[in-house]
Amino acid sequence: MPKRTLQGVVVSDKQAKTIVVRVDRRFTHPIYKKTIRRSKNYHAHDESNEFKPGDMVWIEESKPISKLKRWIVVRGEHKKSA
Repeated sequence: MPKRTLQGVVVSDKQAKTIVVRVDRRFTHPIYKKTIRRSKNYHAHDESNEFKPGDMVWIEESKPISKLKRWIVVRGEHKKSA
């Protein structure tokens, strides 16, 4: 079975070799038929401490790395500086 890949935005990089990624999803409410946005935070392994808050990253599920980390950063795009 292929590994899941999610796209999200880095929210925090305060931990060593770890980033927190916010993944947003949109779905239609089953009764009210209104589009709803929900987000969830994932802890992901960033070996080189490369990504900073605001960067767009793709994460892939992996074996457990620590208590909270079950995702690894596959690739990312750095936020454009003004």
